[in-house]
Parts: sequence; structure tokens; C-alpha cells
Amino acid sequence: MRSLGARLLFTMVAAAVAGPAAAAGLEASAWAITPEDAACHTDLDLVARSGAVAPVALISDGDHVALRFAREGVPSQAFLPIRVDGKPFANLVQRTGEEGVALMNLSPETLAAMRHGKTLQVAWLAEEAVSASLAGANQGIADLRTCGAQVSSQHRTREAELDAQRTRAEAEARAKAVADEQLATARAQTAAAEAERQRAAAQAEALAAQAAQDRAMAEQAQERLLAEQDRQRAIAAQQRYYYGERPPPPPPPQDASWGYYRPYYPYPR
Repeated sequence: MRSLGARLLFTMVAAAVAGPAAAAGLEASAWAITPEDAACHTDLDLVARSGAVAPVALISDGDHVALRFAREGVPSQAFLPIRVDGKPFANLVQRTGEEGVALMNLSPETLAAMRHGKTLQVAWLAEEAVSASLAGANQGIADLRTCGAQVSSQHRTREAELDAQRTRAEAEARAKAVADEQLATARAQTAAAEAERQRAAAQAEALAAQAAQDRAMAEQAQERLLAEQDRQRAIAAQQRYYYGERPPPPPPPQDASWGYYRPYYPYPR
């Protein structure tokens, strides 16, 4: 919660005035831990002498703890110090994908100092130095890491389940694609075989029709030949009737202007 640092600072001042009993109550103050998607965080308000507030958050995935803050113009990477009870601890700062938001990955030495320190001070976060009480930090950081470990474990489990689902879906999609390809290949082969069968059938029909036509033409030619032979036999029989065994007279010239005249031949007696 963003007003926690201010309330803790106010409580420290009250404890200094009230004495040791109030200070014992200050150490027992609790930090509000909030789960995120894959981590947990607790909000701190760093306060300047002028009363300006610079909100930050401690975030943990169980393995690491980082100080998350927002600042315009934050570099992509930097090595910046923070102070715990006046002692500097430098840590790596990296900009996140969110505009103006960065993370300071806290080293084990920095965390140890914060867990047992009293005041956190940052000079570069705002126009003036800001600070917050670290009362309850020992238990608060421990709870933060415990929460982060549990949330991170659940997140990894969900991600593993999603990965397994994606893997199964991809495998099913690949199997379906293979089956569809095989089905398409089988259909194409069936269509090609049917087309070849139809082509062969059409070719056979064409050959049968051509054969039938050839037989019909042969029969017609045979009929014409028989008819011609019959005609020739009839002519020969007629000639034998008129002329006997003598040869028939030659045909008249084609250019005779007097027309056709059949000479008289007496019949044999």
C-alpha cells in the first residue's frame, strides 16, 4: 500500500517520543503482500522532507527481490546506489518493457541490510532525496519471498499445463494436417484413376465405333462387289443369249454423230 511508508515513518517518530515500548510495537508492524501473475509485491512510499511522495514496490518471485520504480528517462541499464541507514549499496537497474518503469535487482548484501536496517534512502529517484522506514522489513521480506515462491510455482505449473495443451494442440493439428494431406492424396489418386478409367472407356468406345464403322464399310463394299458380280454375270448371260460363244461387237466410237447402231448379225442355225 502506498501510504505504508509514510505511516511507518510517522510511527518511528512517535516511537522515538514514546520510548522503548513504542519501538517494540514498531518492529511488529506488518507489510501488505499482494500476489501478481508470477510474483508478489509490497508497496512502499518514499517521502521527501518537503512531503513529496515517491511510490516504489518490492517485488519477488521467491528467488530474487527487486525494487520496482517509475522514473522518466530511466536508462536501459545502470548501476545505482541506495542507502540503508546511511550506508550505500549499489545494484543493477534494468528498464522493463513498460514505459518509464525499471527494476533494481537487490543483491543478498542489500537485502540483508534492509532486513536489519531502519531507514531506506534513495537520492536519485526524485528531485530531492526520499526515504522510508524499514520497520518490519525482516518479516516482510521473508513473507514477500515466500509469497513470490508460491505464486511463481503456481505460474510455472500453469505455464507447463498451457505448454502441454499447446503441444497437444500442435500435435493434433499436425496429425490432422497429415490425415488431410493423405485424404487429399487418396482423393486425387481416386479422381485420377476414375479419369483414366473414363478415358480408357471412351477410347474403347471410340475404337468399337471405328471397328463397327469399318465392318459396315466392309459389308457395303462386299455388297457392292456382289452386286457388281451379279451385274457382270447378268451381262454375260445376256451376251451369251444373243451372241452365243462369239465375242460381242465392239462398242461404237464415242464421237459418232449418227448415234448408236447395232449391226445385224444373223443367228446361227
